[in-house]
Order: sequence, then C-alpha cells, then structure tokens
Amino acid sequence: MARSSDTYVCQSCGAVYSKWAGRCEACGEWNTIELEASETGPPGSLSGGASGSKAKAKKLDFTSLSGDAKEVPRLLTGNDEFDRACGGGLVPGSALLIGGDPGVGKSTLLLQIASGLAKGGTSVAYISGEEATAQIRMRAKRLGVAETPVNLASATSLRDILASLKAEKPDAVIIDSIQTLWSDALPAAPGTVTQVRACAQELVRFAKSSGAILLLVGHVTKDGQIAGPRVVEHMVDAVMYFESEQGRDFRILRAVKNRFGAAHEIGVFEMAGDGLREVANPSELFLTGGDASVSGAAIFAGIEGTRPVLVEIQALVSPSTLAAPRRAVVGWDGARLSMLLAVLDARAGLDFGRHDVFLNVAGGLRIAEPAADLAAAAALCSSLFDSPLPRDRVVFGEVALSGAVRPVNQTEARLKEAKKLGFSGALAPSGAQSGALKVVGAETLADLVQWARNP
Repeated sequence: MARSSDTYVCQSCGAVYSKWAGRCEACGEWNTIELEASETGPPGSLSGGASGSKAKAKKLDFTSLSGDAKEVPRLLTGNDEFDRACGGGLVPGSALLIGGDPGVGKSTLLLQIASGLAKGGTSVAYISGEEATAQIRMRAKRLGVAETPVNLASATSLRDILASLKAEKPDAVIIDSIQTLWSDALPAAPGTVTQVRACAQELVRFAKSSGAILLLVGHVTKDGQIAGPRVVEHMVDAVMYFESEQGRDFRILRAVKNRFGAAHEIGVFEMAGDGLREVANPSELFLTGGDASVSGAAIFAGIEGTRPVLVEIQALVSPSTLAAPRRAVVGWDGARLSMLLAVLDARAGLDFGRHDVFLNVAGGLRIAEPAADLAAAAALCSSLFDSPLPRDRVVFGEVALSGAVRPVNQTEARLKEAKKLGFSGALAPSGAQSGALKVVGAETLADLVQWARNP
C-alpha cells in the first residue's frame, strides 16, 4: 500500500508534522495544525512538474569576495518616515514584508507610498486581493492622491498576477495582501501556510530577476487561523511591523529585519482624517506636559534604531495590604521590572516587598532596551520617597545585578537629543560626557538613591 503524501502543517508558524496533534510543539499554539496535501512540484512552482523529475545540473560561476561592489541607488518615496525605517529609501530588486494587525492602516500607508513613488516618475502596480478597484479609488480620493498615475488591479490568482507583471514590467509592485493569493499548482486553500509560502517565493523570485521593488502586506491575527507573515520572513530582504497602541492615533513602523539598513529603526506616523501624517519629532509626542510637583516620573533618553527618542516613565509605589503585592507594567518588560525591584531591595536597601508597584511608559511606546533600567529605577525611587525629580533632566543607564550602573551605547546621541528639546542636565553612567549638558555620573544604585532623595 502506498504511503500517503499528505502532511500536517501548523497555520501559525509553518511547522510540518507527519500526523495530527492538538498543540504545535514549535510555537505552542493549540488547534492550529491542519491537513494539507503535499506539493507535486517545487515549492511555489507553477509548472506542476513531478517531484521526481531530474533537472540538468548547472555549474555555478564563483567570483572573488574582493571584487568591486557598486552602491545601489535608493529610490525615495517622498515619505521621510517610511524612508528612514527602510534605511534611506527602497533598493531596486528588494522585497519588503509589512505586517500588522487588521485595521492598523497598512493599506492606507502603502497607497500613500505608491502615490509618492508615482509622483517621482516610478511606475507602480498596486494589486489588491481584498478590495475592488472602486474601493481603492474611494480611499485615494479621501487621501487626496486620486490624481497620481498608479496602476490598480484586483486579483488573487498568482498565475494571472505574474503574467501581468511580466508584461507591464513595473518598477514597484504592491501586493495587498499575501494571504489572499493562491496558486493553482497547489491543492491547499488560500491563506494556508503552503499557499502563502509558495506565492511569496514566486513573487520574490520575480522581483530579484526583474529588478522591481516588491512590497508585500501580511496580516497578523490573534487566533492563528490565518498564516501570518512569519513563515516568509526569511525570504524577504526587510521585515517591518506596523504597530498601534489601542485607543491612540499614532502608528509606529518598526524594522525588525533589514538587509539594507539598521534593524529596529522606526518611523512614526499619526492617523488623521486625510491619512497618515509623518511625525518628525517623536519625542514631543511621547513626552507629556506633566506637573513638576508630582513624584514618580522620569524622562528616559532612549534609542530606537538610530533615532534618539525621549519618553516619560511613570511609576506609582503604594503600601500593599496583600500577602503578595501587585506588580503591573505597561510598555516595558515585566520580568525586567521584577529583576530591578529585587536589585533595589538587595543592593540599595529599599523595601519594595510590602508595596504595590505600577509602571507605565507614557504615550504607549514599548521599550525593549536595557538602558531604561536607570530611568525606571529613578521613577520608582521618586514615588517611594515622594520626591519629585527635576523635569529638565534625562536619565539613562543599564543596571547590573550587582547594583552597578553599566554604560550604554550612543550616549552622545541621547544627550544631543535632550539638549535639542531644552533639557539642561542628565543622570547617566559614569564616564558620560557632554559639552552641552550637565551630566551627573552614577556608578552604583546608591548614587541614584542619593540623587532621587535630593535631586
């Protein structure tokens, strides 16, 4: 009896299994493993040839590593925040994947990008598998870009899309979204991991061979029923996530992978009635005009990619009547807060074990870098001592388990941003110097505690 060629694929992460299981061991999601028939040819191949056919081998043309490398000119979109997140513009022949939750504004952003490219003389093909061309025209009219020469199409068949692109030969291609495409060479349903991976591979192959810029849209869902963009992250040159904090108007385009620029670079936008507006100075967006007489607030000078960003960290420490005091954090790592509280207790002699602790990053920004340790500790000490910190000082530095304050990277850029926004001083690791700001050096948490008591 012939063995079945069917496989079971996790629709959340793309892991393949020989039999069904309730929980995926790779990503930990439940009820995401579904039966999919195996491909009859190479992944994404439109030929549908037999998998056992043998192709004639071709000798590779090796070259020297020391050969001349020409700098590829970048294509500017006219949107400075988008170009910054991409590393200075779009590179011809590159493939970018833009992921985000439904409704965050991916289609709006890409329609504005397509309009900016078209205004600069670039031929753009905008292909939507979710909306009709009439709907896209309505959005373009609302955004004020209806008069730009962007070629629109509504299609989901990969074979038809590739045939049209090879005939038209556009300079930039936008696919919205990759989950809606399907290849007739595969028996899997549209939106499954097999279809998403195969369609993305064919489109990336077209971009590399033709020199066109490819922008793919990928949805991220919470229930894991539709394959997210993670299964094709390794195929593209750049992966960007369009993020939004619920209830807020600003959006952050964050580059988590970029072969042509710095990773973790961000572009900040504000959602308005006429589309997405660029935010040239994010620090003004994340800083609040709080009362200087209120304790528990510290200004953190952070770095997002290559961009310095100032944000306010707020803390509230109150006596607890519970056996296990509460710990709540928004915008920062909860595990790092627990570690910081333990270090403050053990190394600085402070008693947070009988207090409820609440920490919040103002403005909805999420901070991941360790340099925020000292600012969070300053806000916690300020709230514990009920001693307001100076509103004209910024704080940054990494705290070690020994209680020492470790230096961080790009110190000068942080201090220059603080000076530009009108700050007059900083509490930073020892050794940090600036000709524009008065810097107070901190070697251990004891220096921070003394500064927080008498700022």
